[in-house]
Amino acid sequence: MAEDCLKRVGYYRLSAYWYPFRSSTVSCLANGRSQALVHDDFMPGTQFSTVFELYVFDKKLRLLMLDALERVEIALRTDVALILGQRDPVAHRNPTLLHGNFSKKVQKNGQTHHQRWLEKLNEVERRSKSDFVQHFRTKYPASDLPIWMSVELWDFGMLSRFLSGLTAADQMTLAGRYQLPRRELLTSWMKAFNFVRNVCAHHARLWNQPLIDQPKPLQRGEVPLLDHLVGDTFAENRLYAAAAGLRFMLQIINPGTHWPQRLKKLAASFPANPHVSFDRSGFPIGWEALPLWR
Repeated sequence: MAEDCLKRVGYYRLSAYWYPFRSSTVSCLANGRSQALVHDDFMPGTQFSTVFELYVFDKKLRLLMLDALERVEIALRTDVALILGQRDPVAHRNPTLLHGNFSKKVQKNGQTHHQRWLEKLNEVERRSKSDFVQHFRTKYPASDLPIWMSVELWDFGMLSRFLSGLTAADQMTLAGRYQLPRRELLTSWMKAFNFVRNVCAHHARLWNQPLIDQPKPLQRGEVPLLDHLVGDTFAENRLYAAAAGLRFMLQIINPGTHWPQRLKKLAASFPANPHVSFDRSGFPIGWEALPLWR
């Protein structure tokens, strides 16, 4: 069974899932600090089957997170098109409708962030074989795609970068749409979501992955349903922060969603073992009973 699993998954990919099961010792350094040394052997009771079950669990977790990310991505694309499209059909190409740091401030490479973003967009539109793009090119060969069509070609990274380039007023309008009191919360959440989305898209390990792009810390009372995150730096820096943000937005996008119940059910299936648990994802003890997840 082990040989079959390694042939299908690969030694290196699976090794990321047995790393937490390796034994370790803590040594004291000369400066008084302690250092954990990870050894090549495994903690007693570690089973290969448990490691592979963890790999399968992580795959299911990635698919579940992608489901929520897709809903948020599509909703925000639509929001952006509705807000900017009222002013200019090609508002996404109009630097005067965007934040100056995004559209005017020149970087070391001689371009603005907006110009680099447009280069990516032009390439995406050029390569697109979508029927609606082909139809538009045939009918309007000299015109750019209007924003309500163009957004359908943006990936999550492009959307996140464009949101960061909106004016403060437009960011606040979007933040208010999702009951967020600060625009920085929305833009930082989107960066964290984009990191999670990239991990999922590349089939990488997710369950105990630290967030490279972390959401802005919340202040107590700003978002009552997320007050339990205030001061919990471990939860803020791990997958739980992204999952909680997604859940908060989903209750507005799709109030009747069963996504929270599906996440609870999956979490309950975490492979039983004496050494590692699901809380390494930053999910606090008793999270299932919090108002956010009811």
